[in-house]
Amino acid sequence: QVQLVESGGGLVQAGGSLRLACAASIRAFGSITMAWFRQAPGTEREFVAASGWDTQYTDSVKGRFTVSRDNAKNTMYLQMNSLEPEDTAVYYCAASFGLRKIKKDDDYVYWGQGTQVTVSS
Repeated sequence: QVQLVESGGGLVQAGGSLRLACAASIRAFGSITMAWFRQAPGTEREFVAASGWDTQYTDSVKGRFTVSRDNAKNTMYLQMNSLEPEDTAVYYCAASFGLRKIKKDDDYVYWGQGTQVTVSS
């Protein structure tokens, strides 16, 4: 049974930082593409960042967010700096087999339960 568990969400003021973590109970974590998505109320879930064949980011977070992973700990991170109210959303981690360049949520097989990030102005 594959499980992804996110942590690190919370309430922060605009301009602040948060670090999300996604712990994965999955074999061969180093061969898995991991990604972060987010969903704000009333919107569709959107791609944020991924670590697979390489690292990828959506344009709105480039230069502010950094995705990383510790394969020894089966954990992926999302360091979020210079947070803006528009970053407020539930953040989900997702996993797909193989090291790929994929940004569509349909390409990911496993999902975490999400963690809330709220940025106040």
